[in-house]
Amino acid sequence: MAAPDGSRNAKTRGSLRLHPDMRSKVTFMSQKTAICIGLLSAACFGCNANPTSGKGFTLPQGDAARGQEVFIEYRCHECHTVSGVEMPELAQVAEKQVRIGGEVTRIQTYGELVTSIINPSHKLASGYRTEDVAVEGESRMTNYNDVMTVSELIDLVAFLQSRYRLKPFEPSEYPLYY
Repeated sequence: MAAPDGSRNAKTRGSLRLHPDMRSKVTFMSQKTAICIGLLSAACFGCNANPTSGKGFTLPQGDAARGQEVFIEYRCHECHTVSGVEMPELAQVAEKQVRIGGEVTRIQTYGELVTSIINPSHKLASGYRTEDVAVEGESRMTNYNDVMTVSELIDLVAFLQSRYRLKPFEPSEYPLYY
């Protein structure tokens, strides 16, 4: 089909006429533009926080030493051990104590630690039998929400975070096959 100017090398696409050599460039540019728009949309709208999102939630920096005092004051060591920390003796401790800290392959995030304290049934401790850490699906951990201050919570989280060490990644070694 001939273009209005009489040439046979240009095709009419709507009101835009493209030379055959330009079609692939325009298509490539259109794809790049679509990808950029998609990424920008995801960045702007995909992470849009809903009312129950934790986005934007953060607490001030805590004092780990004071957090250890809070841990002892609330007798958390009745049911928990903390890696590398000696705790005062207690007359009674849980039969199965949940270990906190130590060398791990994934560090507990600030949000996960806060959630574990203020909503202990949200996620039960892994690596333990359910009956050792829960009763009828609810965590055995005491709920301190009505007695622990926000300052105590901040310090306690600082203490707990300080007790985790990230275990270095060791890649698997595979023999060479010939």
